Amino acid sequence: MSSAPTVDTTRIAPQTGAYVHLAPGDVLTVVDPTGVQVSDLFCVSTDDVAEVLSSGRSIDFENTVRFTTGRRLWSNRSRPMLTIVEDTCRSHDFLLTPCSQQTFDILYPDFGGAPHPSCFANLVEALAPHGVDPDRIGTTFNTFMNVWADESGELHIDAPQSVAGDRFSVRAEMDLHVAITACSAEKSNGGTCKPIDYSVVRKG
Repeated sequence: MSSAPTVDTTRIAPQTGAYVHLAPGDVLTVVDPTGVQVSDLFCVSTDDVAEVLSSGRSIDFENTVRFTTGRRLWSNRSRPMLTIVEDTCRSHDFLLTPCSQQTFDILYPDFGGAPHPSCFANLVEALAPHGVDPDRIGTTFNTFMNVWADESGELHIDAPQSVAGDRFSVRAEMDLHVAITACSAEKSNGGTCKPIDYSVVRKG
């Protein structure tokens, strides 16, 4: 008789991040516990950290910019890394890089160049112990982020459409180092930064 799956549940505080190891078949679920909050996700292969999540390859091979249940997220070496197995929100972004200090300095000058928490810094902190250089962290899968283009092609960022309890689950297709955040950019989160929850169901 097989044992029940092992489930780990964690809350990520606002404007912070977390590390998760996924083995093939493990399922990671990201939950927006309060609604209107983005969570950035980035992953690399544990076998070779130079194999990283690729927005470009994913868009090419899935032929979409709207990723939801059944779609796969691909690596820069054209291999599937994650498969989306549940998605109750159906509104995410795979075009924009994680917010960084430079994001606030350049795009939001009202901050006056003051230090600001960022998803990029949180991803770097989560992945650095596993040999991931900051320059390897590119475009993230921005769970629950609401980005859209107008007729001229200009991009707009509106408040996430996620409501309290919305879920996004991915199954690992290879052994992965994964970092996820509770996004630090106020504009991306309807004006305030809130927590993110996640759980992992281990295969076997």
